[in-house]
Amino acid sequence: MRFIDYSAAIFGLMFLAPIMLIIAILIKIDSKGPALFKQQRVGKNGKTFTCLKFRTMEVGTKHVPTHQSSASSITKIGNILRRTKLDELPQLINVLFGQMALVGPRPGLPTHEELTNARFKTGALDILPGITGLSQVEGLDMSTPVLLAERDGDYAKSKNLIFDIKLIFMTLGSIVSKK
Repeated sequence: MRFIDYSAAIFGLMFLAPIMLIIAILIKIDSKGPALFKQQRVGKNGKTFTCLKFRTMEVGTKHVPTHQSSASSITKIGNILRRTKLDELPQLINVLFGQMALVGPRPGLPTHEELTNARFKTGALDILPGITGLSQVEGLDMSTPVLLAERDGDYAKSKNLIFDIKLIFMTLGSIVSKK
């Protein structure tokens, strides 16, 4: 599976580079600050790594889970990037470096200890975190940490290529249908 993730990341970065450049320019036009947002996240075996995203919030906004962030701190272009999930594209670099997979549990914040502890118990931290995953397709987020960890653990136990491909298509379908 690592070869597939690596290959997809290389292909994705090459193919999407012009789009990513346009997004970076639009972010810079829309608000002050860097185009990329870097944040420590919890990865495989509980080790932290620097997760990359396009910046969707004003510089200086408090680092909290998305469900706890204020809508007023989201930039105009950031709102579009979040709705379309284009803010996640830089995570292909994390996939390339072996810190993430295309599919897996979304990496949580180190400060979200309840989620991290629950994920250790369910085995969800035994695998690489992903850009998308079962919980995202099911609409779960970090506001329900125990349930999220349980579903992530279910995914970790049943992870296979066919299921991953299905989850990728389900993710694309939900973006297109704007769920």
